[in-house]
Formats: sequence, C-alpha cells, structure tokens
Amino acid sequence: MKIEARLFYAGVIFFVPVGIIYGWLTNWNEFVGLVALPLTGGLAAMIGFYLYATGRRLDPRPEDDPVARISEGAGEQGAFAPWSWWPLAVAISASIVFLGLALGFWISIIGMAFAVVAVIGWVFEYYRGVHAH
Repeated sequence: MKIEARLFYAGVIFFVPVGIIYGWLTNWNEFVGLVALPLTGGLAAMIGFYLYATGRRLDPRPEDDPVARISEGAGEQGAFAPWSWWPLAVAISASIVFLGLALGFWISIIGMAFAVVAVIGWVFEYYRGVHAH
C-alpha cells in the first residue's frame, strides 16, 4: 500500500500550493476555490495517512513487490454477490435523487425512499434466498 499512499501524498503536494496560487491569482477574492483546493489536499493527506498506517499493519502484497510474479496475485480476491441486481437499483435511485436536485426537491425525496429500500436490499442480500447464510 506504499504506492497508493505516495500517490495521495502527491495530491497534497499538488493541491495545497495550487490553492495558494489560485488565491494569489484571484486577489484573494474568490473564496470557493481558495477553500476547496487546500481542503482537497487535506482529504488526500487523510487518505494517504490511512493507507500508510494500514500498509504498516498488513503483510506486503504482490503489488508492492517490484519483482513479484503475476501468479503470486492469483486466488480469491474477495466475496462478491453473484447475480445481484441491487447495485443497479442503488444506481437508479441515486440518479433519481440527483435528478431531483436539478428539477425539484420533491423528486429527491422519492429517490431517497427508493435508495433506502435498495441499500437495505443490497446489505441483507445474503440473509434470504438461494445465497442465505
């Protein structure tokens, strides 16, 4: 995870000075970019620190070894829901929520109701049906 942490630390090195330059070029009058760019650098620093701290606790992965073979990364990569339709339901409900932000707030409320049902269905997918544990 060292590579990922370095990538996010590079974001800090980029966004904080760009925020200062942005403030200087706008004569410190445009506050959205002046605040958003350094905050983006702070977010990158938090993610980079998390990846760095997690990488110290875990064993090195094959991705972290420059001389690792492709076969070292073989095997199970995680548990994924087979034939799940719930991610599609979550995506559709999120699109309804964002459509409501553009057209009318009442549409967002309907989208949030759909989103709650979709997220609950996705979370509890393994508790009923063929793949129940």
